[in-house]
Amino acid sequence: MTFDFTSFGNSPASRDIAFHLHPYTNPSMLRETGPHIIAHGDGVFVHDVNGKKFYEGMSGLWCTSLGFSEPELVDAAIKQMRTLPFYHSFAGKTVNPAIELAEKLIKSAPPAGRESKMSKVYFAASGSEANDTAMKMVWYYHAAVGNPEKRKIISRQRSYHGVTIAAASMTALPYAQDGFGLPLDFVKHTTTPDYYNGAYDGETEADFVARCATELETLILSEGADKVGALFAEPVMGAGGVIIPPAGYFAAIREVLNKYDVLLVADEVICGFGRTGNMWGSETMDVQPDILTCAKALSSAYLPISAVMLSDHVYGPLAKQAEQLGIFGHGYTYSAHPVCAAVALRAQQLIAERDIIGHVRRIAPVFAARVEKFNRFNFIGNVRAIGLIGAIEFCADSSSKKKFDPAHKIAAKAVSKIQAYGVILRALPGDIIGFCPPLIISEGELHDMFDRVEAAMDALQPFADEIRA
Repeated sequence: MTFDFTSFGNSPASRDIAFHLHPYTNPSMLRETGPHIIAHGDGVFVHDVNGKKFYEGMSGLWCTSLGFSEPELVDAAIKQMRTLPFYHSFAGKTVNPAIELAEKLIKSAPPAGRESKMSKVYFAASGSEANDTAMKMVWYYHAAVGNPEKRKIISRQRSYHGVTIAAASMTALPYAQDGFGLPLDFVKHTTTPDYYNGAYDGETEADFVARCATELETLILSEGADKVGALFAEPVMGAGGVIIPPAGYFAAIREVLNKYDVLLVADEVICGFGRTGNMWGSETMDVQPDILTCAKALSSAYLPISAVMLSDHVYGPLAKQAEQLGIFGHGYTYSAHPVCAAVALRAQQLIAERDIIGHVRRIAPVFAARVEKFNRFNFIGNVRAIGLIGAIEFCADSSSKKKFDPAHKIAAKAVSKIQAYGVILRALPGDIIGFCPPLIISEGELHDMFDRVEAAMDALQPFADEIRA
C-alpha cells in the first residue's frame, strides 16, 4: 500500500500517521483514530498535548517505577553526559558507573539455585536483549560442561520474554508470533501456573502445582533430557495476565529442573526492583534462579539498560570456556553505556534512600483491597494482586468462569472508558486489565485512581449486561 504523505496534513498527529510505524498498534485503526500524543509527565501523572492529565496506571509499560520527571535521574544523566557521554566495555574497558552498578546489583541479588550465589552482571539495552543473551549463555554453559546438545529452551504458555527472534519464540502469546513464522522450533512451552483458569474441577492448589511439575517433567523427557537447556520463567507473569503462581510452584519445578540439569532463568524484567514487595520477584516467589534477567525499573525506564546476572554455578564454567577459546565472544555497542548506567545507579540508590520497597509493603494492602473491591461487579470473575501489581479478569458468568465472546473486546472497551475518566491502563490477553502504578504512588493518589476506575466500570455495566444477555 502506497500513501500520498502530503495528504495527511502538517499537524503532529498527521505526520505521525504518515511516517511512524508504531509497535503493537493496528495501522489502519491508527489512521482512523490518530495517535494519543503525550507531552509531559510528573510523578504518577502524564499530560497529553490537549492538556488532559492522566494517572499512568501501568507505569508506562510496567517500567517507570519512580514516576515521571524525577530530577535526581535527570541530573544523573546530565552529569554523566558532560563527563563521558559514551564508552564501550569491550576488550577490558569499563566506566565507573558500570562498576558501581554491577556491584550494587550483586549485593542486592536474590538467593541463587544449586547452593550457589549470584556472581557477575552482564549489561545490555533491553529486556529482549537480556533474554537473548541469557539463552546464549545457557548454550555456552552447557557446551562448557560437556553437554553441547542441551539447546532446547522451555518457557510457559502466556509468558512474555520480549520480541527479538529468540525472545519472541519464548513469548507464548499469539500477537508476538503470528505472521513472523515464530516460534523457532527449539523453543517449547509448558503449563501456565494459572490456577483460576487452569485447574481441573476439584483440583486443589497443591494438586495443581504437582500437575504443573509433572507436565514439565513429561515435556523434558519427551524432548530428551539431554537436549533441554533451560526453563525461562517470570516470577509473576506480567503481560500474559498478571498470573501469580500458587504457593510451592517454584520449589516443585526446581526439583524437576535440577533432576535433569536444566537451568532456571528468572525473567525479572517486570518483577524486579520492588514491584512485588521485595527487591526481587524471585524472593517473593522463592524462585532461586541460576540466571536472572532484568530491565525496565533498573533505570525507572529513563534510559534503556538491562542486565543478566549469573550465578557462580553458571559463571565458573562459562569463564573457563572463554579462557580456552581466548575470548567471550558476545557483546553490544551499548553494553554498560555510561549514561544509562549512571541513571540506573542513581535509580537504585533512590530505591534505598527513599525506602521505596518499605513504601510498597505499607501501601500494598490498600492496593490489594481496592483490586479486591472489583469483585462487586458481576462481569468480573477473578481479581488478584501482590505488591503493587494486580489484575481484574472479565467473565460473562463468574460461577462457571465462562468468558465473554472475544469479539466484544470487553477489556479493550473498558480500558478506553477508563481513560476517559483520567486513568491509563492496559488490556491484556484473555480479557484482563492490569494495574502497575509507579511505586511512588501515595495512598491518596491510589484511592483517587481506583475511584476513577470504579466509576468507569459502573458506566460499563450496561454494555456488559447487553453482551452477556
